[in-house]
Amino acid sequence: MIDLVMYLLLGAALGTVGGLFGIGGGLIAIPVLGVWFGLDQQLAQGTALVMVVPNVMLALWRYHQHNRIEARHALPLALMGFSFAWLGSIWAVGIDPQKMRTIFVVFLLALSGYNLLRLFGNVPATASSMRYSWPWLGALGAASGALGGLFGVGSAVVATPVLTSVFGTSQVVAQGLALALALPSTGVTLVTYGLHHQVNWLVGLPLAAGGLLSISWGVKVAHALPERLLRALFCVFLVMCAVMLGLRT
Repeated sequence: MIDLVMYLLLGAALGTVGGLFGIGGGLIAIPVLGVWFGLDQQLAQGTALVMVVPNVMLALWRYHQHNRIEARHALPLALMGFSFAWLGSIWAVGIDPQKMRTIFVVFLLALSGYNLLRLFGNVPATASSMRYSWPWLGALGAASGALGGLFGVGSAVVATPVLTSVFGTSQVVAQGLALALALPSTGVTLVTYGLHHQVNWLVGLPLAAGGLLSISWGVKVAHALPERLLRALFCVFLVMCAVMLGLRT
């Protein structure tokens, strides 16, 4: 019973973070499950996905309520993300867990560095309309989906900074579109991890329940924060995740 309450509370905290940054909470759940609970990297990624999938569904709906997500932009992202996430997840389950954790830390540090450069560099002005559409959105969906499938974090964490810097969207619009990309890709990734017995359902399900209770609040906070502050918090968040996992590598 104590474990159940702990998982629910942890899921609520992760859901808030997932709603705030539009990532479903998996990026922080993976280091927590790996460092605090001692799960192997693939098992931590698969278990986190049990929480991420319903969190992404709810967060996507909440973002759509605040900023309408255009289907013509979301569909190429989602379709290509789905296809390449499946390929990435098949590759992921066959990699040595320790090697996988090292690769994941490098991925987080690279992502952190990219976001920090954007934060303190000359950030292009937000465009009134999407600078590029198909096939560039499809290419972004493919690359983000493959990385999301490989690392089990949901492709939103990759797509969001690219949508703001290259495609010219605002942070909250990018996070909404990235969630549309993440929904099918996280779904197929969870199925792949589950079929390869890389999911702890007894941990993942209460995490998911806790996340669903709090993610709407995280989305509300995201829309209330200044754009630059939200980006800065996202950078700090990525560095923290990398440090947590780096200590176990």
